Amino acid sequence: MTVKYNPFAIEEKWQATWNAEDTFRVSNTSGKPKYYVLEMFPYPSGKLHMGHVRNYTIGDVLARAKHAQGFDVLHPMGWDAFGMPAENAAIKNKVHPKKWTYANIDNMRADMQRFGLSYDWSRELATCHPKYYGQEQALFIDMYNKGLIYEKESYVNWDPVDQTVLANEQVIDGKGWRSGAAVERRSMKQWFLKITDYADELLDDLQQLTDWPERVRLMQENWIGKSEGLTFKFEVDGYAGGFEVYTTRPDTIMGVTFCSVAAEHPLATFVAQKDAKAAAFVKECLSLGTALEAIETAEKKGYDTGLKAIHPVTGEKVPVYIANYVLMGYGTGAVMAVPAHDERDFLFAEKYDLGIKTVIKSNDAPSEGPWTGSGTLVNSGPFDGLDNAAAKTRVIDWFENKELGKRTLNYRLRDWGVSRQRYWGTPIPFITCPSCGTVPVPKDQLPVELPEDVEITGSGNPLDKHPTWKHTDCPSCGKAAERVTDTMDTFVDSSWYFARYTDVNATEPLNRQAANRWLPVDQYIGGIEHAILHLLYARFFTKVLRDLGYVSVDEPFKALLTQGMVINNSYQNAAGDYINPVDVDLKADGTATHIKTGEALKVNRMEKMSKSKNNGVDPSILVGRYGADTLRLFMMFMAPPERDLEWSDAAVDGAWRFIGRLWNLVHRAPFDITAVSAQSIPMAALSGEAKTLKRTVHKTIRKVTDDVSRFQFNTMIAAVMELSNALGSVSEDADDATKAVYREGVEAAIRLLNPVIPHVTEELWESLGHKDRLWATSWPTFDADSIVDDEITLVVQMNGKLKTRLTVAADISQKDAEKLAVDALAEQLAGLTVRKCIVVPGRLVNVVAN
Repeated sequence: MTVKYNPFAIEEKWQATWNAEDTFRVSNTSGKPKYYVLEMFPYPSGKLHMGHVRNYTIGDVLARAKHAQGFDVLHPMGWDAFGMPAENAAIKNKVHPKKWTYANIDNMRADMQRFGLSYDWSRELATCHPKYYGQEQALFIDMYNKGLIYEKESYVNWDPVDQTVLANEQVIDGKGWRSGAAVERRSMKQWFLKITDYADELLDDLQQLTDWPERVRLMQENWIGKSEGLTFKFEVDGYAGGFEVYTTRPDTIMGVTFCSVAAEHPLATFVAQKDAKAAAFVKECLSLGTALEAIETAEKKGYDTGLKAIHPVTGEKVPVYIANYVLMGYGTGAVMAVPAHDERDFLFAEKYDLGIKTVIKSNDAPSEGPWTGSGTLVNSGPFDGLDNAAAKTRVIDWFENKELGKRTLNYRLRDWGVSRQRYWGTPIPFITCPSCGTVPVPKDQLPVELPEDVEITGSGNPLDKHPTWKHTDCPSCGKAAERVTDTMDTFVDSSWYFARYTDVNATEPLNRQAANRWLPVDQYIGGIEHAILHLLYARFFTKVLRDLGYVSVDEPFKALLTQGMVINNSYQNAAGDYINPVDVDLKADGTATHIKTGEALKVNRMEKMSKSKNNGVDPSILVGRYGADTLRLFMMFMAPPERDLEWSDAAVDGAWRFIGRLWNLVHRAPFDITAVSAQSIPMAALSGEAKTLKRTVHKTIRKVTDDVSRFQFNTMIAAVMELSNALGSVSEDADDATKAVYREGVEAAIRLLNPVIPHVTEELWESLGHKDRLWATSWPTFDADSIVDDEITLVVQMNGKLKTRLTVAADISQKDAEKLAVDALAEQLAGLTVRKCIVVPGRLVNVVAN
């Protein structure tokens, strides 16, 4: 058979077949064990990039392998479709966000289908579809009724020109991304989810997640940030009531030389009412917005209020500053400052010439600057000589005994603010009535759908400005009322979608039977950038869903894989412009020039593929050149899933060539492989070349099966490549037994590689005369008798030092092994007495002599 490999015809054929036969649809009822594999669903930007391809291929390889191993596999896909990009596109392109979003979904779905991904498309969902977000609204009301949702005043980023709230990422250098106006920190009524009610459970249950990367668990632990400390009050001369602080470092209490409060703190407001300069400074602080990163990186500034706080232990009076780095939403909005033992306080004290008092002594402390490590207390009165740990307890006890403070458990985690003053999101299903207050929309009136006749200009909230949408009747009293015009944070949409996949047509948030059949997700796959917020929110929602009676599990994702990035060289000309790799001549010595201009280019080695650096490679171009199977094979072979993948055009070409060799094992076999029986011959009936080849086949099956279970897809492929080399050495004059084993080996290679390169392996399977689909064929199993070696390599040592290696029968006795070893060392043993032989069966003999 000399048919040429044509990936384009083959892939089109099998994709059409799978679609026509609804191959990947899975039932919610089956007697088989379940396996739920899920890749994080994408935002529909309109085009797949290489990171997408790698992520989805990893999941698909696992899904296909688990299906072949006898599992009912749930492998769905959908779209995280709400968010700012659609509104930005509406402003830029004068197109409605809905139209833009659904067009992008169509494009990306088509791209995914070109890769032969085994998704059950009957379960496809989009978070912007009323069928999805209507059930999200019902769930929101359930949470409200359970006391997990409330409203309160909170600070937001306010653009005074566009008259809109900005997300932190829309604030650039303190200015609105579109208007360029200086952003203000403004207090507005916002909706919150009480994630802090679950803080302890979210922290404790991290111990259950043994199949999560340790660094992800640590990141979540640090984000929750449980700590024990001391809460106490500073009295203030001239300010009634003083202010409370919370500290995790009570051991440094005697080192306090000043205090700082947030710009929104009541003390700051009190001072600003009487002091114009203080008022101006408060306004400046508010212009930083609410982004923690912006506040942390901004120059540390303060304003001396002129007030003095009274140290609760010494009675010493210390100055009180309004500081731009203290946040009202964290702790009490006031901090005790110990510049000798805190980096931020130290810089602030140096800038404003404030006192610095060392109270922790350590031989490891630097000669200059703060010491934040452990040591022994000094200059601390009754606490001198204590180490840090003992001092923390002793200081808290001292405060509690004098009823000046209390031991306090605190969390870095704050309740989740979900209000967004934007159009393209899930409307919050509540109504504000002058008589009844804020009341939920009755569930039989859900979904509260977004109006489509809106104008999106970037200024103000389109829902708030809509002439009719927000006007309605109160469901409680029937009087005229208004809908809440906020929409939900899009993280809400992605916090429960994995559960909705279990039945996307359920007429309530979840079909309990289906959810409990499939959850938890057995393997979740996505980027490390989602380690905190998305994964934490999904864990929170799962616990809420459990407490609402929808699911019976405590955690959403049993195992987590955070795949590495796809990285590539980037190239810059003298002007700093990034040059597309297709226009670059990269030379063997590592230098590069522009193909068209000859200009020498700067080479930036292996950076994350990105639009800004123009170093991305378009997957659709490569699929058009090589076919999808080649790109899938390259992605899985070049690096373990958790490691970064370095892009290589040569390696893509190498993947193409290997598929050609696999193809030729069938279509250019040294004999008519279709005329050879597919019946496996027992090992005991084989000898010579056939026996050796069969052993290679079954050892490969064993290794690949193990590699798949550990996600070592690169070594899995390498093993099949070695098998194909062994098969390629079989000649046309081979005996019938060797021909039979050749066919067995070719079929094993095809079956083992099917999860990675599904199109070409289905075609080869059919070419071998099989009537059943390869998809419906079970995973190959190795024969234990066929992996036993006839011979082994025996290491021979003398007095613990390697002397030689011997090839011996695998079943050699200990006595014979000792004799062969002594005989092999005859010259070295001349004149010596053999005292004993130490034998490790099947591995080595150590001859002890003197």
